[in-house]
Amino acid sequence: MKRRMFLTGTLAGTAGTLAAPAIVAAQTTFNWRMTSFYGPNAAFYSTGPGSAKDLIRRIDEMSNGRIKIQFYGAGELIPAAEGFDAVSAGTVEMNYANAYFWTGKVFAGQYFTAVPFGLNFQGLNGWMYDGGGLNLWREVYDRFNLVPFLCGNTGVQMTGWFKRPIEKVEDLKGLKMRIPGLAGRVYQSLGVDVRLLPAGEIFPALERGVIDAAEFVGPYLDRQLGLHRAAKYYYTTGWHETATSSELIINKAAWAKLPADLKAIVDNACAACNVISEAWCQKNNAEAMEDLIKNQGIIAQPLADSIVKALRDANDKILAEAVARDPVTKKVHDSYMAYMAKFDAWSAYSEAVYHSKIRPRT
Repeated sequence: MKRRMFLTGTLAGTAGTLAAPAIVAAQTTFNWRMTSFYGPNAAFYSTGPGSAKDLIRRIDEMSNGRIKIQFYGAGELIPAAEGFDAVSAGTVEMNYANAYFWTGKVFAGQYFTAVPFGLNFQGLNGWMYDGGGLNLWREVYDRFNLVPFLCGNTGVQMTGWFKRPIEKVEDLKGLKMRIPGLAGRVYQSLGVDVRLLPAGEIFPALERGVIDAAEFVGPYLDRQLGLHRAAKYYYTTGWHETATSSELIINKAAWAKLPADLKAIVDNACAACNVISEAWCQKNNAEAMEDLIKNQGIIAQPLADSIVKALRDANDKILAEAVARDPVTKKVHDSYMAYMAKFDAWSAYSEAVYHSKIRPRT
């Protein structure tokens, strides 16, 4: 009897000893700061389903308050374009943006946001989650002390708003257009005067004629900026951003301090916001496009085939030059393009047939 009591007491004491560190770990709270490229109230990016603030809420709820994140919109703590460096240096723990804003530091970032004439939302997710894209992204960012996450997507964007019709390649020459990233370089090679403007400056510049054309995102967010009041020609399906992903970056040292369960929470919250944000865009863009055509008098149409071909040729040349210069870009490019070839072949049997044969009504 005494032996059983001794063993029971010993085991109970051991269990208590073993449990103590786990209890301490469970009570640890991480207080982090998230900066953003976008303003504190920017629709889709900062507020609404799948946004940065929604991501923060999900992490807080799933972690039962063990990760507390304070959000700072562009300019509230640091300038919009300094998030990459701030997280890399450990000044803040997290930043919300798009990877193509950092192509001056790492050109391969373009592939983790949107490549002109590239993968759609389904295809990009396939490459990221199951085709090696996310692992490559983390490999590329590791030297900057960053851990990246896919945390949102606009789906396909629109080519943009133009004050006058664009019917042939020659119409692009001398055109003053607001457009960022690789697409800006492509347009520039065809004679476009490219301007970089933040969202809040696009409408007044377009209205006053400082620019002749502008690209932002899609029907809902474009209408919110009032772009339809400054230009009536809306060229549709964007060749330049076929599925534009949002990026969360976390300082590598801060990430390493999180226990495994909190890492899993952040990872899964990002994946949820990736899907939820794109769904939000589908619903709101459908309603906004209907309003723009029926009630706002805009003219919505695709670019002419000859213009698309010229843009594609220019894009191919720029990508080829980037790949030849940088082995990191080449590694990412080769992975992306190899996956896209397989995805396109499968789509020819699945999605393409659905849209051309199954879905249409006669």
